[in-house]
Amino acid sequence: MGSRNRGDVNYRNPCLTMHQPWASLLVYGIKRIEGRSWPAPITGRLWIHAASKIPEPETIKAMEDFYREIYAVNGVTDLKFPEHYPVSRLLGCVEVVGCVTCDELVNWDQIPEGVRLEGQTKFCWLCEQPQKLIVPFEMRGFQGVYNLERKIYEAAIRGISPVVPPLPVKFPLPNPRDPFSLKPRSLASSPSSSSTSEGNNRSENLVAAIAGARAAATQFSKNGNPPSNTVEVGDNSRTGNRYRRAQ
Repeated sequence: MGSRNRGDVNYRNPCLTMHQPWASLLVYGIKRIEGRSWPAPITGRLWIHAASKIPEPETIKAMEDFYREIYAVNGVTDLKFPEHYPVSRLLGCVEVVGCVTCDELVNWDQIPEGVRLEGQTKFCWLCEQPQKLIVPFEMRGFQGVYNLERKIYEAAIRGISPVVPPLPVKFPLPNPRDPFSLKPRSLASSPSSSSTSEGNNRSENLVAAIAGARAAATQFSKNGNPPSNTVEVGDNSRTGNRYRRAQ
């Protein structure tokens, strides 16, 4: 599937560098929402690259606990997490099918409650169809969304394998005839009765897991607020397509 270009950047084979363990959790189909402070500049295939920072065991535990709890809300209790969280590697890809605001996501009755609980940032990129590289290979990353080098893309496309997520999710389009209709402010964001009830009935374990996930993410934030888990400078369509090396 191709990608639709937004802004001034011509995205051919867009890639995003993310910190671990979030990068592998996304490629394994466990993580369905990629959150950040700016809206998705593309729809379609997005390659996922792991940054060079080795994740702390406490961070891995916090995020695995978070996903155990939010999947349990939907009756999934046998999650299989990655055995390893490699760094400085291209891991695979997902399909970004749209982007909505956090308020829209958490009040979206048409998707499982566990997915709604992933909404922790201003904008939520909706990810489907994860595929992972059979053998992740080493490469350097950049900040923001950037294009893979052609030779890297050609090698990667031959080595990806579909992933069966623990709870496959298909995000419904507001306009079934418009594949690009899932965009910020395309959904009603007023609190629904079900979301209000769910918020009042959260278990202590779930509340603790959400707090732990937020604390894990704030280690990459300069202001202490829950950030995206990517190495970013912002939307490249606004930065003139100038990339900086990922840390």
